[in-house]
Amino acid sequence: MSLKLSGRMAYESPDTMMFGTALEPVCTRCGMTIGGGAVIPEIVPHPRPGSEQNLKTLLREFERANGDALEQCILLGFPNVVVENEHVSQMTHNPEWGREIASQAAGQIGEYVEKYGLNAGYRTTIADLRKPEIGDMRRSDRTSLVLEAFEACAEYADILSIESVGGKEISDHALLRNDIVGMLFAQAVLGGRDMEWLWPQIVRVAKKHGCVAGGDTDCAQANVAMYMAGGFVSKDVPHTMAALCRAMAAGRSLVAYECGATGPGKDCGYENPIIKAITGLPMSAEGKTSACAHMSLCGNVTAAVCDLWANEAVEYHEMFGGTTPAVFTEMLGYDAAMMNSSIALGLQKEFQACLANSDRYRSAHGFILCPDNAWEIGKALVENNDSMYSRARAAALKCGRLMLSDARLRFTSYERDSLLSYLKELEALPDREGDFIDLCLKKYGKVRAFKPASYEL
Repeated sequence: MSLKLSGRMAYESPDTMMFGTALEPVCTRCGMTIGGGAVIPEIVPHPRPGSEQNLKTLLREFERANGDALEQCILLGFPNVVVENEHVSQMTHNPEWGREIASQAAGQIGEYVEKYGLNAGYRTTIADLRKPEIGDMRRSDRTSLVLEAFEACAEYADILSIESVGGKEISDHALLRNDIVGMLFAQAVLGGRDMEWLWPQIVRVAKKHGCVAGGDTDCAQANVAMYMAGGFVSKDVPHTMAALCRAMAAGRSLVAYECGATGPGKDCGYENPIIKAITGLPMSAEGKTSACAHMSLCGNVTAAVCDLWANEAVEYHEMFGGTTPAVFTEMLGYDAAMMNSSIALGLQKEFQACLANSDRYRSAHGFILCPDNAWEIGKALVENNDSMYSRARAAALKCGRLMLSDARLRFTSYERDSLLSYLKELEALPDREGDFIDLCLKKYGKVRAFKPASYEL
């Protein structure tokens, strides 16, 4: 493996990690500094079903949605905003559609910058169309379209991102079977290798066009585990399984930055606090204001070290208070103003403590995302960097031991027994990545749609 894996922590201790500030701030070509001392709201409007039927209706939908968000910033006096447009599949299937929408959005933002002095940026997130059951993950028409879409949008976007899906064919199989070994194989070995192939190409496109290579998220795997774990009475996936998957996700998503991405990491990467601890780069986060898209048991703690504060995605509709992009921009803007005021007043540590402690013992996920625990998981990652496998396994083991070491984090007997079983399985695995891969190829080699050649295995 040629990729140099991270071997040190950017932050010497979790005490120095704070929202609004990153050790390595990012400056976009529009002049916006992210991680430079203030939290910036990031609004993610989403088009209604049916608007994607043709380019004209989709352009109109995004024009309204993005315009309403920008207008709300002016009406309420919010000085900064990032607008993110996540591609619906048609925008990546037809790269020219993505280009047209990115051009329109950049033009709208430019008008508000010129007329009002708004400090605004634009993130484009390309849809990962690759499906292992249809073709090779690296050599297919769909793969070509994904890369074409990056080229098409990079001329206008300030930040490029994707939610890549490498390994999902195995993680879907493993989640249904409560299989932590399968999840480790899917996330660390397959997902990591896929990102090592994909992200240097994204970074090259970003450099070519003068924009920022933002980051990736483990939405296709760790987020699925978290959503399936659900609330307190849900039992589709144990919450302890979802927490271990999140720790492993950090090793996978870290690959984007090891390939040259500079952040800001994308909002639905709940592993971002761990990645920020390792890289010092700015990160976006979502929490309570993403309730429009999904439920969460960690709605406050995710803001503890964020640099952009986002809403996941909100479908365009009318509400009593205005359209959904306007309403959610208002929510995000006030949250960011509150965090920034705490910085100005010198109360940021106290405010961060409130954010973290309000969720610390609500769930396993909230517990491991607190800055101190996120930092400890990151430290386990960098201290075991012989391979993507070894660091993800170490992160999961550290995560599990942290959960067991605090008596105030309460588990049902089902959750505790599940966690102990997962840790026993992880501890029994071979130390060498090659031996682990051999084991997994025998175990999962006949899983539908899995093609080892897609990952050069």
